[in-house]
Amino acid sequence: MTTVLTPASPLTAADRCDRCGAQAYLRVVLASGGELLFCAHHGRKFEPELKKIAVEIQDETGRLSTTNASADDDEH
Repeated sequence: MTTVLTPASPLTAADRCDRCGAQAYLRVVLASGGELLFCAHHGRKFEPELKKIAVEIQDETGRLSTTNASADDDEH
């Protein structure tokens, strides 16, 4: 997936997946100017279709492994 990180508009906990309502970690900008938000699961599921219609994909799924690693460190 081609990704572009846009520091001016990071995704927040208030951004929700358009498919299931979970926290969004991917923003897909469409040529029409609209955007779609997806959780990591649905972003992977729809990746082939999204690559065909996206002009930009902002992928912040890397934050998931960072968050989980920090939580594991806190338990020890």
